[in-house]
Amino acid sequence: MWEAIWDVVLDAGIDTLKLIPYLFITYLVMEWFEHRMEHKSQNVVQKAGRLGPLVGGVVGVVPQCGFSAVASSLFAGGMVTAGTMIAVFLSNSDEMLPILISEKVDVGTMLKILAVKAVIGILFGFLLDFIYHGMLKRPQRYKNIENQHPVHDICDEKHCKHGDSIFKAAIIHTLTITVFIFVFSLILGGIIEAIGEETIASMVSSIPVVGELIAGLIGLIPNCAASVVITELYLDGVIGAGPMMSGLLVGAGVGILVLCRLNRGHLRQSIMLIAYLYFVGVFVGSVIDALGIVF
Repeated sequence: MWEAIWDVVLDAGIDTLKLIPYLFITYLVMEWFEHRMEHKSQNVVQKAGRLGPLVGGVVGVVPQCGFSAVASSLFAGGMVTAGTMIAVFLSNSDEMLPILISEKVDVGTMLKILAVKAVIGILFGFLLDFIYHGMLKRPQRYKNIENQHPVHDICDEKHCKHGDSIFKAAIIHTLTITVFIFVFSLILGGIIEAIGEETIASMVSSIPVVGELIAGLIGLIPNCAASVVITELYLDGVIGAGPMMSGLLVGAGVGILVLCRLNRGHLRQSIMLIAYLYFVGVFVGSVIDALGIVF
């Protein structure tokens, strides 16, 4: 028994250590890019008007820490439509891309996943605006409020150190995700050792839509751990492309948390938007699974 436990710990440690250099380089590039593009991206989305879902879906796919939080802030302040915010949520990749890069996943596969997320974000963003602001005649709210400080406070809680040097921010981000990956690898390794990988995979895929429903619930967790778990499960072959896409589409990082905090005066509206996000994720993932699409 102790030998099996030691093997699980050793495998998790070795696999995690191998990822650290790739994670650090990836986060260093992302931090540099974000420091140069943060306010530009926000301004572009804010000025998009009715084309907000198109711009949000395209800009949202670019890895930017806390951009989903900015989208929530802009929506709560009445600066963008509901569809624009949802488009950013759906296209946002959170921690997925750094992990895929560190695991040396084929570039073509990464581009396909990002492209699907962007397209889904755009389509369902426009659909939400058509239903919400068109059919239901819900006006766009405009408030004279300042939301940027709460957004940055929440991002700081999640280790998005906007005010620090890019090197320090990259190190902190790398260490945080490394811990998540190591802990998850330990847990998953223990489960696989006890039950077997094929048994786990068959349990997830034996009943249609169940995998997508569960992955979508994991994606709703307002923390970078959600995208880490979903991506690692996919790379380990435990879940297929359908559940993976469901979890990653729903996984908006801290965006959902910011929406609930800044839009607290409109709780019913926030719940409806989160439910819409979850429905889209599960629906798209189920379609992918039914069609047998792979990435």
